[in-house]
Amino acid sequence: MAASKTATLTLRIGPEIKEALQRAAELEHRSIANMVEVMIREHCRVKGIATDASTSNKRAAKGASS
Repeated sequence: MAASKTATLTLRIGPEIKEALQRAAELEHRSIANMVEVMIREHCRVKGIATDASTSNKRAAKGASS
């Protein structure tokens, strides 16, 4: 069986945080799931935590400058 490209994450948050998340997603024309992913990636970038996307972005930038 092939590995899934995505994983399911189930979590509980307060209603006020969910409403704020929904507003943020609407402002950027994103789904809530995509908004959560974008926020996590940005947090990781700020904290210096490597993600697959940051690794592939560095590779793409390296290739473009060659």
